[in-house]
Amino acid sequence: MPVTAAQKHQIQELSESSYTTKRATVPALEEILYEPIKLLDHGFVRVIDYMGDDNAITQAARVSYGRGTKQISEDRGLIRYLMRHWHSTPFEMCEIKLHVKLPIFVARQWIRHRTANVNEYSARYSILDREFYLPDATHLAAQSASNRQGRGDVLTGAEAKRVMDLLRNDSESCYEHYMEMLNLDDNDQPLDASKSGLARELARMNLTLNYYTQWYWKIDLHNLMHFVMLRADPHAQYEIRVYADAILEIMKKWVPHSFEAFMDYRMNSVSLSSQMKGAIKRMLSGEKVSQENSGLTKREWEEMVGKMGLAA
Repeated sequence: MPVTAAQKHQIQELSESSYTTKRATVPALEEILYEPIKLLDHGFVRVIDYMGDDNAITQAARVSYGRGTKQISEDRGLIRYLMRHWHSTPFEMCEIKLHVKLPIFVARQWIRHRTANVNEYSARYSILDREFYLPDATHLAAQSASNRQGRGDVLTGAEAKRVMDLLRNDSESCYEHYMEMLNLDDNDQPLDASKSGLARELARMNLTLNYYTQWYWKIDLHNLMHFVMLRADPHAQYEIRVYADAILEIMKKWVPHSFEAFMDYRMNSVSLSSQMKGAIKRMLSGEKVSQENSGLTKREWEEMVGKMGLAA
């Protein structure tokens, strides 16, 4: 299940609580506070807490201007200026804390972003649930022939069924052995009262990477944008991309002006090398430019053509 009975009870208690505060709050984010946004088959992301809003960014930026500097009065314009010119410090004034439930192999990718504070569920202390990720049939793809990190054609028929059977059976078998080593039944009661079972920190090594873990993840807005810029990209692995897409929607509710500027100047913009820039300038001047006379390698040329939507 995406959330346990205990977590549902906690969510209900928190949702029914109300606090008086002088700090800035965001009504759109308050509406989804604590509520799980369901992802994949058993995963979710939910907002636990946050600090700051769009105004906190402009407030910090204006402080940095110093006495005597002309103040920019229009918040949206200032945020767009900051984003356009890569002034990142003001965006660090906002922070958000998320509770995320995700497959372990996704967590291992996610943790590469070392600019957050993370506290993960401890399988040394607690017992992991019998919850593992199985991809939807539409995402069960073969290895790409041209990209070592990518996927190719979707598997079908007997081949797809065999892979799903392997994934499901191996995951189930590993969990059975995990519980056997812990000397526990499905109700977490001892199988044999005379035995203590293997230490939890050792038994967990038997579980496959598609089992779910959970963590609290706190990060500032500047580093959050870097995370989603990489992980919401179409080339990112699907299983982490769905989380990044959900976080983008959370960001849209939280800091709408920053979200708009981020989409314009980061997500939907392109970066060109000096050679690519030179090739495009030559095209605009009317010169016939090809890969052979552009000074670009074949791969660079294809990347430029793809980015700019040019005819190959």
